[in-house]
Amino acid sequence: MEARRPPEPTIATVLAWLQRAFDGTATWVTQLSWWKFFLFAALALIAASILQNELFSGADVVEVRPQRKRDKHEGNIIFDDGGISYSPPKKRSAPPEPPEPPEAPHAPEPAAPPEHGAKPAPATVPETPPALVVPGAADGEVRVALPPQIVEGLSSAIEAAVENAAEEKVKVYHGQASTWFKSFISLLVLALFATKALVGGKKRAEAETQTANAAAERESMQRQLSEARMQMMQAQVEPHFLFNTLASVEYLIETDPPRASAMQRSLIQYLRAVLPQMRDNAVVTNLGREADMVKAYLSLLKMRMEERLRVDMQIPEGLRSAAFPPMMLQSMVENAIKHGLECKPEGGSLRILAEVAHNKLRVIVSDDGVGFGVFPSDGTGLGLMTIRERLKLLHGDLGQLHIAANVPSGVIATIEVPYHVSK
Repeated sequence: MEARRPPEPTIATVLAWLQRAFDGTATWVTQLSWWKFFLFAALALIAASILQNELFSGADVVEVRPQRKRDKHEGNIIFDDGGISYSPPKKRSAPPEPPEPPEAPHAPEPAAPPEHGAKPAPATVPETPPALVVPGAADGEVRVALPPQIVEGLSSAIEAAVENAAEEKVKVYHGQASTWFKSFISLLVLALFATKALVGGKKRAEAETQTANAAAERESMQRQLSEARMQMMQAQVEPHFLFNTLASVEYLIETDPPRASAMQRSLIQYLRAVLPQMRDNAVVTNLGREADMVKAYLSLLKMRMEERLRVDMQIPEGLRSAAFPPMMLQSMVENAIKHGLECKPEGGSLRILAEVAHNKLRVIVSDDGVGFGVFPSDGTGLGLMTIRERLKLLHGDLGQLHIAANVPSGVIATIEVPYHVSK
């Protein structure tokens, strides 16, 4: 079975790779601050200069040139000890011409006899010329006869000239390569600078958008978690007074039916105020709704404690629409009753006050009971720590709970939250 060849990359794939590479480079460049970018550019130029000197310096360079294949139509020059030989290029094949018949050699004319009485001239030896061109008879070779010293010097001069020409050519190539390398590094730095200047704003905006979306998502999740925790806390309102109230109603039915009927009406009024609040699971309600629920709650307690409980509630009508955390006012009233007034034989007074100061809603619950720490607590854990945690989840550092001792006895608990009207 023939193995399947892997698909060749298409133009779209190559363009996608290039785009990803550009996006990655642009993202990296835009994440750098300007001083880091200029430091990187300076270091890149310095490194390029060092590399340029190492790669394209004027050190001894040996150029290995392939032996050029000589064309058969080119001539050939040969140096030897006897002189210089030059072979002309071979001509292309042509139909051979018939050779001409050789001419008959002329007989040398006899020399004239010397005259009578004259002395014959002495034989003279002709001087050898410094160079003699001897044409070849068969292949047209031309030979120049030279002394060996001249041939050696001429050959060395020609080799030196060829080597100098080769070195000059190599230097020219190195100079061009060095210039191209330097230009490439400079263009690369300029391209990175242009990318940071032009694309940096867009990349920063995208990064800021992603960061903002992530922060918003985290804040939304934190908000949902905080709301779930607050709803769980709201469901932990101590219901022990309900059992006490029902037990009181059952007792009064046998001993004082009119009073039992009044307590039953107060209990129904309280449940009507509390149950919708439990079903809504709202994280913020208004102060008027909380005050009505606390008022119904205190009516039940007053029927149980009778004259031992005196209530003074001062909540202005204009502040009933102010936003306030649900079930928090009742928790403060429960703590005041349970830890301050209920355990005091003669009872005491409970005062509830609402006011606005420095753009904050301030709700104060004070009592003149025995105060915290006098009697051991048997509560279910819904106390001051829970109130502080709920305030922090809702308002951060702007929501605070202050506890102070009252004079001459008792406790003053103050809740501060940002003032704004509930929707």
